[in-house]
Amino acid sequence: MPNYEIKYLADKVHVHRWPQNTPIWDNSIQKQLDDFINKNPEKKQIIVKDKIVQVEKFEFSSLKKIGISVPLFKNECTIIFEAQFGALFAHIHITTKSENYIDIFNQLITWRESFFPNLDI
Repeated sequence: MPNYEIKYLADKVHVHRWPQNTPIWDNSIQKQLDDFINKNPEKKQIIVKDKIVQVEKFEFSSLKKIGISVPLFKNECTIIFEAQFGALFAHIHITTKSENYIDIFNQLITWRESFFPNLDI
C-alpha cells in the first residue's frame, strides 16, 4: 500500500491520559501538552500518515478505537482515538471547523478503512 498522508489544521485538540489504569504522566509532560495543545487557542497542524497521527510535535502511534464523525447541526469534523506517545497512553479528540470539513471527514474515513480494516470502533 502506498504511503498515505492527510494534512489539515484543527481548531481544537484535547489530549488526556487514558485508560485511567495506565502510568500517570509526570508534570512536565502534562505542561507540554497543555502549552502546545490543550490550552493553546491557535490552530494545530495535524498530519495523519499511515498508522501515525501527529499533532504539532507530538506523534501518536498504536492507534485503536478510532471514531470519526460530523456532529449533528455543526459544520465540523471530529476524530477521537486511543493511542500511545512514547510509553504513555492517551485519548485524543481533534476537531476541525474548516470550510472543507466534509472532505477531511471523507479522507479520514478512507484512511481508517485502509489502515485499520478490522478495528474495533
